[in-house]
Amino acid sequence: AGFNSIEAIAVASPGELVAAAEVGEATASKIIAGAREVADVGGFETGDRILERRRLVGKINTGSKNLNELLGGGMETQSIMELYGEFGSGKTQVAHQMAVNVQLPSEMGGLHGSVIIIDTENTFRPERIAQMVKGLPPSPDGQERDPADFLKNISVARAFNSNHQILLAESAMEMAEKAKDSDYPVRLIIVDSVTAHFRAEYVGRGTLANRQQKLNKHLHDLMRFGDLNNALILVTNQVMAKPDTFFGDPTKPVGGHVLGHTATFRLYLRKSKGEKRIARLVDSPNLPDGEAVFTVTTEGVKD
Repeated sequence: AGFNSIEAIAVASPGELVAAAEVGEATASKIIAGAREVADVGGFETGDRILERRRLVGKINTGSKNLNELLGGGMETQSIMELYGEFGSGKTQVAHQMAVNVQLPSEMGGLHGSVIIIDTENTFRPERIAQMVKGLPPSPDGQERDPADFLKNISVARAFNSNHQILLAESAMEMAEKAKDSDYPVRLIIVDSVTAHFRAEYVGRGTLANRQQKLNKHLHDLMRFGDLNNALILVTNQVMAKPDTFFGDPTKPVGGHVLGHTATFRLYLRKSKGEKRIARLVDSPNLPDGEAVFTVTTEGVKD
């Protein structure tokens, strides 16, 4: 029924098992309780054990020293990183750059991993990946990097509506499971943009509760993906303008509190002069708020 590890059952809800395996509610609860015992998840742990486990968290270099410092050394795995900002603020560019950098060896700030991209706005461009690969610092052994090698480790799916998008997140699980023992396990999943379809399909106040519930489930599926595969979830988000704002910035991210609470890190990107972009860390569980300036050039994200 699509559950291929004890951990996956342990973190499922009884409702999901009932739907997937056609068992009763009580049986599903028992199965999950049994799986939790075997998988040793869901119990209490001491802080030092958690610190030990946090050491497994990888950090991916963004290509810009300023941005890395703002994010405490790079973008963390096992977390949802949300990028929001106006069109042209560099969200998709940063996403492309991360798809390249995650494949680098760890000494260059990568995780030697592959990438899954769920593209809802038809913005993935392989040519852009090729430009960014050419802009990378030379490899330690001095070999020329081939963009084709990088493109081989990027799997892209075009989502046509919000239901399709949710299904793609589920198929990503199966792909990651297959790639788990390969040379390039999945270490990054990008959803660009996570809110576009939800925003287009659920119009008006009456559909809001339904939209937020579906968005919430989708984000929790992604979160689970990140935990099970030690991967980074990078989602881009659109913005709306609040015309009644007299002071401060009228742009606000879409997706409401559901997205705001679920994202581990929120990064607000905005345009500055020329190629310069400003990133502001709006929300993080352990880092101070701050700003960093970076540029988006032909060769990718740089200082």
